[in-house]
Amino acid sequence: MSTLRVSHTHGDHIAVTAANGTEILRYVYRPDPEAFESRKPYAHPVRTLAGHTVTGYRPNDHRWHKGVQMTASHLSGQNFWGGNSYVHGEGYLPLPERVGSMRHDGFPEFTAGDDRLDVTEHLTWVENGGTEWAREERGLAVHSADEDAGAWALDWSIRLTNIRAEPLVFGSPTTAGREMAGYTGLQWRGPRDFTGGTVFAPDTAAGAGRLMGTQSPWLAFTAERDGSDGHCTLVFAHAPENLDDRSAIHPSHWFVRATPVPTVAFSWAFFEEFELPPGESFAYRYRLVIADGAWDGDRVGAYLEDLPW
Repeated sequence: MSTLRVSHTHGDHIAVTAANGTEILRYVYRPDPEAFESRKPYAHPVRTLAGHTVTGYRPNDHRWHKGVQMTASHLSGQNFWGGNSYVHGEGYLPLPERVGSMRHDGFPEFTAGDDRLDVTEHLTWVENGGTEWAREERGLAVHSADEDAGAWALDWSIRLTNIRAEPLVFGSPTTAGREMAGYTGLQWRGPRDFTGGTVFAPDTAAGAGRLMGTQSPWLAFTAERDGSDGHCTLVFAHAPENLDDRSAIHPSHWFVRATPVPTVAFSWAFFEEFELPPGESFAYRYRLVIADGAWDGDRVGAYLEDLPW
């Protein structure tokens, strides 16, 4: 496994650099200047070990798309996704009074080893008027950087607790009336050259259109790069308990598009709303594998099998 070097610019970001000098992850937690884009931490740039960037940042079609970030598109009438809000019968409207934010409150745990970074972050979800609605404990882990395999892994977890006196209601544009647009939860936005990429899941190469709104343990997105020969592959994987009806608070489905924009989200409220009662919590764990090359289903499956949770 590759040695990792971690640097922390306090109040701004954490950077992780591989042994070959490539910065593979920058996690930015300073407040964004634009409230309409929903101020919250994000990971960008994210790069392969060979140095190829696999995240987009403030693209001209959706300025609020920023690398990898935790979101909630519809939450009790507020928008923790950023940008326009979907209103059934009226479409997407610029409603800045609905856009909330996620405040970074600190890193109670921060462990950087030779081959692994583990971070616990505390955040508060704040509605647009300034009322604190939820406390989040976020986990980030960078590990398994392997130059021979051409891949490394980012684990991202969330434990969210409702601190209101009434339930938090989680939904999506689809639960609000827009068909097959159930985006919410942890979201990745790809760079422009990922547009039109190949999307597949276990035992199927059905493509983004047919995989939208489906369920599976993992989903992969492969694209050919601009500027240099070759491909990159991203794998999005659920921890086993996420898809266990006995432990997950609500079923998860994939939100995935290859065109007109490349994006994937682990949607926790694609087709149906769910409520989080006062004082209660929910938790999910996710894994992203960032790889050089055009991986196929067999290679993804074998890699994930050799990388236990």
